[in-house]
Amino acid sequence: MAQEGPRFNLKAVVQQTGLKPDTLRAWERRYGLPTPKRSSGGHRLYSQRDIDTIKWLAARQREGLSIKRAVELWQQIDAGGRDPLQAATPIATRATPVPAPYPTGGTVTQLREEWIAACLAYDEQQAERVANQAFALYPPETVVLELLQKAVAQIGERWYKGEATVQQEHFCSDLVIRRLEALVMAAPPPTRPGRILFACPPQEQHIISPLLLTFLLRRRGWEIVYLGANVPTGQLETTIAVTKPQLVISAAQQLHTAATLLEMAQVLQQAHVPLAYGGLIFNLLPALRKRIPGHFLGEQLEMAPQTVESLMTAPRPVPAVEAIPEAYLQARDHFQARQGLIEAYVVQTLSAADHAHNHVTLASRELGSNIAAALTLGDMEFLGTDIEWVMGLLQNYQLPREALYGYLQAYYETAKEQLGEPAEAVVAWLGGVVNGYAPS
Repeated sequence: MAQEGPRFNLKAVVQQTGLKPDTLRAWERRYGLPTPKRSSGGHRLYSQRDIDTIKWLAARQREGLSIKRAVELWQQIDAGGRDPLQAATPIATRATPVPAPYPTGGTVTQLREEWIAACLAYDEQQAERVANQAFALYPPETVVLELLQKAVAQIGERWYKGEATVQQEHFCSDLVIRRLEALVMAAPPPTRPGRILFACPPQEQHIISPLLLTFLLRRRGWEIVYLGANVPTGQLETTIAVTKPQLVISAAQQLHTAATLLEMAQVLQQAHVPLAYGGLIFNLLPALRKRIPGHFLGEQLEMAPQTVESLMTAPRPVPAVEAIPEAYLQARDHFQARQGLIEAYVVQTLSAADHAHNHVTLASRELGSNIAAALTLGDMEFLGTDIEWVMGLLQNYQLPREALYGYLQAYYETAKEQLGEPAEAVVAWLGGVVNGYAPS
């Protein structure tokens, strides 16, 4: 059957493919695909086959290929005497993952700002168009690290400063999670020996970094059994017996989930399965690494795949850790038994500040969880970063310094009354914090 001649203008192609005109022109200029004709007035005219070619290239990108590699595959299939549009075998599975560079600046930065603006405006279609443009111009590793990961971090910082709402933060995070899940599902089948289990510890809800690392490892050919957020330790040994992993990876972003990660690490240690771990809290508090019986993955996520590959190809002993004093564990149990009463009293005491009520509730819950975590991990000084975060949150939401001091004073007085000597370390630490925030 004869092919239809060119009859679609650039606007029609943009509407059908969802790609920007700049992207289509860049593909044509750099890679020779598609090959539109020109009207008498010099305007591009595309055939239906041109549009199908563009959609084919875009589909390969969604499977994880760069545009350069997708064009090479098209040319390879075409040179073999077959029509790429009729190829039934999944194309991306033939690709050999190659570590990609991580350039920054210029177009990547501009696209990231456009994506952030679209998300803050709840404009999902525009955000997806910007992401598609990025994937059209850069390798997927670059896009997920330089656009998606950094954009989410910037939006989270805006929420903390009171410059973005929690709804905006959730909207943006959800878009990133959906995109990463699609990329993980479309990654090529494993080509490397061995199996890796990825499980976030109990209470850990942040999954963007775990999804990113899962994607980077799958692109390198590793088999990853991804369990996601908030994985209970109760059935972990059963899961290990079924999956038989050579390595378990986990991540904690906050102090209280570093404590649950310790519990997970102890279970894995008993099962003789090595653990590799990372997360923001271990970057903020390097001393925490001495508490977790496992291999630290490093402070930069993009370098973690190399560490994982090293552990898989040349296993090494788990670094020695420092023991947790029994007195701290007893103080934790005593504090947790009275934690709810303390938090309720603090919120009741400060209920007059209606504009800050929700943030006081959040701050109290955060502080209480992390006091228990610091006791679990054996050092109240781990709370230094957390108390700064709590105080910064309240201050960013216009709670004056006098009210901050009142909040701390209420927490301290209630804790002193409820805890007493069995949790003396907690009371002493709170007293020091109150003195530090006392009005001058």
